[in-house]
Amino acid sequence: MEDLQTLLVLYGAWLIFANVLLEQAGLPIPAYPLLVMAGALAAAGEVAWPGIAAAAIIACLLADSAWYLAGRRYGGRLLRTVCRVSLSPDSCIRQTQRQYLRAGPRLLLVAKFLPGAGALTTVMAGFTRVPYRVFSGYEIAGSIIWAGSAVLLGALFHELVGDILQAIADYGRVGLLFVGVLLALYVLYRLLQRWRIARFLGQIPRLPVNELAAWRNEGRKAVLLDVRPDPADPLPGAIAVDLHDPVDELDLGPEDTDIVVYCACPNEISAALLAMRLRAAGYPNTWALQGGHDAWQAYREHPDTVLPSPVTEHP
Repeated sequence: MEDLQTLLVLYGAWLIFANVLLEQAGLPIPAYPLLVMAGALAAAGEVAWPGIAAAAIIACLLADSAWYLAGRRYGGRLLRTVCRVSLSPDSCIRQTQRQYLRAGPRLLLVAKFLPGAGALTTVMAGFTRVPYRVFSGYEIAGSIIWAGSAVLLGALFHELVGDILQAIADYGRVGLLFVGVLLALYVLYRLLQRWRIARFLGQIPRLPVNELAAWRNEGRKAVLLDVRPDPADPLPGAIAVDLHDPVDELDLGPEDTDIVVYCACPNEISAALLAMRLRAAGYPNTWALQGGHDAWQAYREHPDTVLPSPVTEHP
């Protein structure tokens, strides 16, 4: 840990720049603790805080501009990829999308403080075609708030930070190993959290798109519920609902009604959540659409494609 402090004193701005750039690029390497440490050293007069702050802001702007431009070019495909590889639970991802649709690019002011919201928010800014000058203005302001808060915390509590760093340094490699184990456990916890939710909701039966199309050809009607934060280009006849709407407020008809819920999220998590609630409320003929909105789009373009049957049997 003393070596890290020495590196900060010698190469503070470059070290901060690299750490922030890697974190904002999507790697699970938290930069906030290093910024707090830099703030404590700045209070002690060992590093210059303007250089630290400038390095963090420039790194944020570079990484997030790349996400923004990729969002403009690849749109929904990149958005789905970010959702799949994110360590955050799907509930956090869905909440971020909903918040962005309400607040717009203003969410960039606080996105870096929200779990799993950083890259997702910048991709959505590009996807929704926010002008770059507007994006960069909010991005720079948000980076100043985020990095500035860390440096300020370190400066205000520099004595406490120094004591913590000294305690870790006293244990040498054991202290570094402890920090590394904590980081590894954090990543493992987030991965297990997503796996546990996906496994639990995997019990909800899935309905392939081509089977839904066959129902329509046979005259079998089903209520379609769209739980995407942005219900653009819905399935024909679908009803846009909020995932947390009370079941008794939904106009679903009798309890034996066929209900198909779809979303645009990995493993149909959001759709399965609502389907689980509907089944518990007495609607046994409820499915989550296998593959969600993406599968419907693919089927619409290639209707002869035969999709695999769902693993879970229908009721």
